Amino acid sequence: MAFKLEELGYAYNALEQAIDEETMKIHHDKHHKTYVDNLNKTVEGTNMEGETIEDVENLLKNLDEIPENVRQAVINNGGGHYNHTLFWETMTPGGSKEPVGNLKKAMEEAFESFDDFKEKFEKAGAGRFGSGWVNLVEKDGKVEIVTNPNQNSPVSDGYKVIIGNDVWEHAYYLKYQNKRPEYLKAWWKVVNWDVAEKRYNEGK
Repeated sequence: MAFKLEELGYAYNALEQAIDEETMKIHHDKHHKTYVDNLNKTVEGTNMEGETIEDVENLLKNLDEIPENVRQAVINNGGGHYNHTLFWETMTPGGSKEPVGNLKKAMEEAFESFDDFKEKFEKAGAGRFGSGWVNLVEKDGKVEIVTNPNQNSPVSDGYKVIIGNDVWEHAYYLKYQNKRPEYLKAWWKVVNWDVAEKRYNEGK
Protein backbone atom coordinates (compact mmCIF):
# COMPACT_ATOMS: atom_id res chain seq x y z
CA MET A 1 0.00 0.00 0.00
CA ALA A 2 1.25 3.44 -0.84
CA PHE A 3 -0.14 6.92 -1.09
CA LYS A 4 -0.31 8.15 -4.67
CA LEU A 5 -0.54 11.37 -6.58
CA GLU A 6 -3.92 11.56 -8.26
CA GLU A 7 -4.33 13.10 -11.70
CA LEU A 8 -5.89 16.52 -11.93
CA GLY A 9 -9.54 16.51 -12.90
CA TYR A 10 -8.85 19.06 -15.64
CA ALA A 11 -6.10 20.09 -18.07
CA TYR A 12 -3.05 21.99 -16.83
CA ASN A 13 -4.15 25.05 -18.78
CA ALA A 14 -7.79 24.89 -17.65
CA LEU A 15 -7.38 27.44 -14.87
CA GLU A 16 -5.65 30.14 -16.92
CA GLN A 17 -8.12 32.71 -15.57
CA ALA A 18 -6.14 32.53 -12.34
CA ILE A 19 -3.20 30.11 -12.62
CA ASP A 20 -0.94 29.59 -15.63
CA GLU A 21 -0.24 26.22 -17.22
CA GLU A 22 3.47 26.13 -16.34
CA THR A 23 2.77 26.76 -12.67
CA MET A 24 0.16 24.01 -12.63
CA LYS A 25 2.58 21.50 -14.14
CA ILE A 26 5.39 22.32 -11.73
CA HIS A 27 3.12 22.59 -8.72
CA HIS A 28 1.28 19.31 -9.28
CA ASP A 29 3.92 17.11 -10.92
CA LYS A 30 6.92 18.21 -8.87
CA HIS A 31 5.95 19.90 -5.59
CA HIS A 32 2.94 17.74 -4.78
CA LYS A 33 4.65 14.57 -5.99
CA THR A 34 7.61 15.23 -3.69
CA TYR A 35 5.29 15.40 -0.68
CA VAL A 36 3.68 12.10 -1.65
CA ASP A 37 7.05 10.39 -2.19
CA ASN A 38 8.43 11.66 1.11
CA LEU A 39 5.28 10.67 2.99
CA ASN A 40 5.59 7.12 1.66
CA LYS A 41 9.23 6.98 2.76
CA THR A 42 8.29 8.27 6.22
CA VAL A 43 5.55 5.70 6.88
CA GLU A 44 7.08 2.72 5.06
CA GLY A 45 7.05 -0.40 7.23
CA THR A 46 4.90 1.19 9.95
CA ASN A 47 1.24 0.98 10.90
CA MET A 48 0.80 4.43 9.38
CA GLU A 49 0.87 3.16 5.81
CA GLY A 50 -2.23 3.88 3.74
CA GLU A 51 -3.62 4.64 0.31
CA THR A 52 -6.45 7.15 0.51
CA ILE A 53 -6.56 10.83 1.35
CA GLU A 54 -8.85 9.84 4.23
CA ASP A 55 -5.94 7.81 5.65
CA VAL A 56 -3.79 10.95 5.53
CA GLU A 57 -6.53 12.97 7.20
CA ASN A 58 -6.67 10.45 10.06
CA LEU A 59 -2.91 10.78 10.58
CA LEU A 60 -3.18 14.56 10.73
CA LYS A 61 -6.12 14.39 13.14
CA ASN A 62 -4.19 12.15 15.54
CA LEU A 63 -0.70 13.63 15.63
CA ASP A 64 -0.26 12.75 19.31
CA GLU A 65 -0.36 9.07 18.34
CA ILE A 66 2.51 9.45 15.85
CA PRO A 67 6.03 8.74 17.15
CA GLU A 68 7.83 11.97 17.91
CA ASN A 69 10.80 11.12 15.69
CA VAL A 70 8.62 11.14 12.55
CA ARG A 71 5.79 13.44 13.63
CA GLN A 72 7.15 16.56 11.96
CA ALA A 73 7.79 14.65 8.73
CA VAL A 74 4.15 13.50 8.75
CA ILE A 75 2.99 17.08 9.39
CA ASN A 76 5.14 18.37 6.53
CA ASN A 77 4.57 15.66 3.94
CA GLY A 78 1.18 14.36 5.01
CA GLY A 79 -0.01 17.93 5.27
CA GLY A 80 1.51 18.73 1.89
CA HIS A 81 -0.31 15.80 0.27
CA TYR A 82 -3.60 16.53 2.02
CA ASN A 83 -3.61 20.30 1.49
CA HIS A 84 -2.75 20.01 -2.19
CA THR A 85 -5.32 17.28 -2.86
CA LEU A 86 -8.06 19.51 -1.46
CA PHE A 87 -6.61 22.51 -3.33
CA TRP A 88 -6.91 20.82 -6.75
CA GLU A 89 -10.44 19.65 -5.92
CA THR A 90 -11.42 23.16 -4.79
CA MET A 91 -10.86 24.52 -8.29
CA THR A 92 -12.71 24.05 -11.56
CA PRO A 93 -12.52 25.72 -14.97
CA GLY A 94 -14.77 28.77 -14.89
CA GLY A 95 -15.52 28.42 -11.19
CA SER A 96 -19.03 28.10 -9.78
CA LYS A 97 -19.64 31.76 -8.92
CA GLU A 98 -20.63 31.82 -5.23
CA PRO A 99 -21.59 29.71 -2.20
CA VAL A 100 -24.83 27.76 -2.25
CA GLY A 101 -27.14 25.94 0.16
CA ASN A 102 -26.22 25.36 3.78
CA LEU A 103 -22.72 26.76 3.32
CA LYS A 104 -24.18 30.01 2.01
CA LYS A 105 -26.36 30.30 5.13
CA ALA A 106 -23.40 29.62 7.43
CA MET A 107 -21.32 32.23 5.64
CA GLU A 108 -24.12 34.79 5.86
CA GLU A 109 -24.12 34.27 9.64
CA ALA A 110 -20.33 34.59 9.90
CA PHE A 111 -19.72 37.47 7.50
CA GLU A 112 -21.54 40.65 6.55
CA SER A 113 -21.70 39.61 2.90
CA PHE A 114 -19.95 37.44 0.32
CA ASP A 115 -17.82 40.41 -0.66
CA ASP A 116 -16.93 40.92 3.02
CA PHE A 117 -15.84 37.28 3.24
CA LYS A 118 -13.68 37.55 0.14
CA GLU A 119 -12.04 40.72 1.41
CA LYS A 120 -11.22 39.11 4.78
CA PHE A 121 -10.01 35.89 3.13
CA GLU A 122 -7.72 37.82 0.79
CA LYS A 123 -6.41 39.96 3.65
CA ALA A 124 -5.67 36.87 5.75
CA GLY A 125 -3.90 35.17 2.84
CA ALA A 126 -1.86 38.26 2.00
CA GLY A 127 -0.95 38.66 5.68
CA ARG A 128 0.25 35.08 6.16
CA PHE A 129 3.97 35.67 6.73
CA GLY A 130 6.19 33.42 4.64
CA SER A 131 4.76 30.18 3.28
CA GLY A 132 1.43 28.69 4.20
CA TRP A 133 -2.29 28.43 3.52
CA VAL A 134 -5.44 30.45 4.04
CA ASN A 135 -8.58 28.41 4.66
CA LEU A 136 -12.30 28.69 5.19
CA VAL A 137 -12.98 26.05 7.82
CA GLU A 138 -15.96 24.59 9.64
CA LYS A 139 -16.41 23.43 13.22
CA ASP A 140 -19.77 22.64 14.84
CA GLY A 141 -21.57 24.00 11.78
CA LYS A 142 -19.92 27.42 12.01
CA VAL A 143 -17.37 28.75 9.55
CA GLU A 144 -14.34 30.99 9.99
CA ILE A 145 -11.10 31.95 8.25
CA VAL A 146 -7.80 30.59 9.53
CA THR A 147 -4.26 30.58 8.20
CA ASN A 148 -1.64 27.90 8.74
CA PRO A 149 2.13 28.01 8.29
CA ASN A 150 4.03 25.74 5.92
CA GLN A 151 2.00 22.53 5.31
CA ASN A 152 0.25 22.45 8.66
CA SER A 153 -3.41 21.50 8.26
CA PRO A 154 -6.44 22.87 10.11
CA VAL A 155 -7.72 19.30 10.55
CA SER A 156 -5.01 18.87 13.20
CA ASP A 157 -6.83 21.57 15.18
CA GLY A 158 -10.23 19.92 14.82
CA TYR A 159 -11.50 21.85 11.81
CA LYS A 160 -12.98 20.70 8.52
CA VAL A 161 -11.44 22.44 5.51
CA ILE A 162 -14.09 23.91 3.21
CA ILE A 163 -11.75 25.73 0.82
CA GLY A 164 -8.04 26.42 1.07
CA ASN A 165 -5.70 28.52 -1.03
CA ASP A 166 -1.97 27.87 -1.27
CA VAL A 167 0.05 31.04 -0.60
CA TRP A 168 3.49 29.49 -0.96
CA GLU A 169 5.35 31.48 -3.61
CA HIS A 170 5.61 28.46 -5.91
CA ALA A 171 1.80 28.57 -6.25
CA TYR A 172 1.75 31.93 -7.98
CA TYR A 173 5.21 33.40 -8.58
CA LEU A 174 5.60 32.68 -12.31
CA LYS A 175 2.50 34.71 -13.14
CA TYR A 176 2.23 37.18 -10.27
CA GLN A 177 5.81 37.50 -8.96
CA ASN A 178 5.56 39.16 -5.53
CA LYS A 179 1.94 40.30 -6.04
CA ARG A 180 0.26 37.77 -3.79
CA PRO A 181 -2.88 39.94 -3.34
CA GLU A 182 -3.49 39.86 -7.12
CA TYR A 183 -3.25 36.07 -7.10
CA LEU A 184 -5.70 35.82 -4.18
CA LYS A 185 -8.18 38.09 -5.95
CA ALA A 186 -7.94 36.21 -9.26
CA TRP A 187 -8.41 32.85 -7.51
CA TRP A 188 -12.15 33.39 -7.00
CA LYS A 189 -12.61 32.91 -10.75
CA VAL A 190 -11.83 29.18 -10.41
CA VAL A 191 -13.23 28.25 -6.98
CA ASN A 192 -15.70 25.36 -7.06
CA TRP A 193 -18.40 26.32 -4.56
CA ASP A 194 -20.35 23.13 -5.28
CA VAL A 195 -17.43 21.11 -3.86
CA ALA A 196 -17.25 23.53 -0.93
CA GLU A 197 -20.95 22.97 -0.17
CA LYS A 198 -20.44 19.20 -0.24
CA ARG A 199 -17.54 19.42 2.21
CA TYR A 200 -19.52 21.66 4.53
CA ASN A 201 -22.44 19.24 4.64
CA GLU A 202 -20.09 16.31 5.27
CA GLY A 203 -18.47 18.13 8.16
CA LYS A 204 -21.64 19.07 10.01
